[in-house]
Parts: sequence; C-alpha cells; structure tokens
Amino acid sequence: MKYVLILISFLFIANKSIGQNIEPSNPGWLTNLNDAYAESKKTGKPILANFTGSDWCGWCKKLTATVFSQPDFAAWASKSVVLLEFDYPRGKDLPQYIRVQNEHMKNAMGVSGYPSVFLLDLKMNEAAKTYDVINYGRTGYKATVLEFTGEVEKMLAAKANR
Repeated sequence: MKYVLILISFLFIANKSIGQNIEPSNPGWLTNLNDAYAESKKTGKPILANFTGSDWCGWCKKLTATVFSQPDFAAWASKSVVLLEFDYPRGKDLPQYIRVQNEHMKNAMGVSGYPSVFLLDLKMNEAAKTYDVINYGRTGYKATVLEFTGEVEKMLAAKANR
C-alpha cells in the first residue's frame, strides 16, 4: 500500500470551501477534496480522482468523450466510486482555494502528465490537520468504458484483497 501525506490543512480548505463545489468539466464529478472525503466516508466507496487539463489536453478530452460522458460509465461509477476532478485549465480561472488544493494534490501524487486517474482512499489525520492518501493504483486514457472500468475494477479487487 502506498501512503501519501497531503500537506494541505483540511481545516484551511474546509473553512474556505465547505459546501462550495465549482462546476466540474465532467458533470457528476466533485471538485472539492473535502466534499469527496465526506461522500467517501458516508458511502464507503473509494475516490476515483481524475487529474485533467479539461480545456487543452487532447487525451483528456478524448477520455471525457469516450468514457466519462457515457451513460454506462455513469451507472458503473454511481455504484462503485466517488468521482473527484482535479482540473488544470488554461482558459478559465479557478477559485484560489481550488487552485491551491489541485496543485498540492498534483505534487503529492506525482502527476506529470494528463489524464492521470487514481483510485484512492483518504484518511483524516486530525493531529497533523492533513489527509493521508492510500493509493490503490493509477491509469490514464482508455478508449472505451469497458477498458477503463475494467482497469479500475482490477484496482478495486486489489484493494479488497489488502
């Protein structure tokens, strides 16, 4: 299991952004780490975190068109994961707290290319006022819903066996 310490104070972000989820580039996805954590904790589902350059990355746009925008993916995701988007657009401004959150997550997860999609769990570290991330795997562009969900299902199976 790979643990990553997120150096974002969840209290800082929570104070600035509770109840604020900006419009994601993919409908149905959350954009606020705290909201995804709360939903994951409530449902017991892991988080599927998509690192994307929604308005400039060609492979990200293809992944959205061929996978994320498809009804089969939405049905699968609603049963299996909490969807969280970390966007790095070039043509639109994001609120400061989202830019900071996204940059910290990108650095913590070692993202160097887009799209990068991780299956993860968050654990609250109350003493340090941070999240600990348990990373179950990473994928990127897949051409079909079946290819993409098949890859994530392997990660879910590995998670269940730990």
